[in-house]
Amino acid sequence: MLAALLVMVVGACGGGDDESGGGGGEGGGNDLTIGYIAWDENIALANLFKAELDERGYNVSLRQLDVAPTWQAVAQGEVDLFQDAWLPVTHSDYWEQYKDQVEDLGVWYDQATLDIAVPSYVKNVNSIADLKQHAGQFDGKITGIEPGAGETRLVETKMIPDYGLGSAMTLQKSSTTAMLSALDRAIQNKEPIVVTLWHPHWAYSRYDLKDLKDPKGSMGEAEKLHMIGREGFGEDFPELTRVIKNFSLTDKQLEELENTIQEAGQGQELQAAGQWAQQNKQLMDEAFGQLQGQ
Repeated sequence: MLAALLVMVVGACGGGDDESGGGGGEGGGNDLTIGYIAWDENIALANLFKAELDERGYNVSLRQLDVAPTWQAVAQGEVDLFQDAWLPVTHSDYWEQYKDQVEDLGVWYDQATLDIAVPSYVKNVNSIADLKQHAGQFDGKITGIEPGAGETRLVETKMIPDYGLGSAMTLQKSSTTAMLSALDRAIQNKEPIVVTLWHPHWAYSRYDLKDLKDPKGSMGEAEKLHMIGREGFGEDFPELTRVIKNFSLTDKQLEELENTIQEAGQGQELQAAGQWAQQNKQLMDEAFGQLQGQ
């Protein structure tokens, strides 16, 4: 939900699903397992970190999971690092469940929002409040993402009831990839569609979209994207922890990274992230410094 077509057609499969590795540390080994979800900003960041850390002597494995299993894996120590924790709202349930078993390593992006969006050519719908009157235009359907996503829960339990949409519209749950494919298809045919989306996302640079106004505030305020480590991460990876606590990307930087990965196509996420890193070598050197695996 800067903040991969990919996940969020889209690069929803990430840069590899190697479940080996994990544990260890700078003093006791170079192995690091990064767990990630199929959201574009997470795909981008996980592959960027693997590209950079592998160059600096680490052995990084990427493991793609759904949201709930990712949090659980970090809490159980099966995954060392998760870089896309949306707080304080979207992932609040997971934070409350696992906060005593994980380490909050800091914020790397602070303007993340959950949104309901339509193509700009849909002229008569500018607010979520307009959806009820124009539900038939969208076949009574909001095209959504994964059933377990925080945004899905928010739309079903908060937005739809707040705006009285229950009798007029339903949330179609599937996957981020399917949502983006439906969005692309609708735009190619200039058909109306309403989707669940979020900032940061490359779709806003590829398509002319507008976020619907949310006068009731049902979708919440801007959130922060945190990196979360397993218990003991800071002690095991002190140098990397310092890098993480100081790491951030701007909207423009993340958008460029996501676009580079998306344009490369599925299966080329790591290579694309490495290419972007080379094109932004000064930024990467400043971010990762002289970090070296032991």
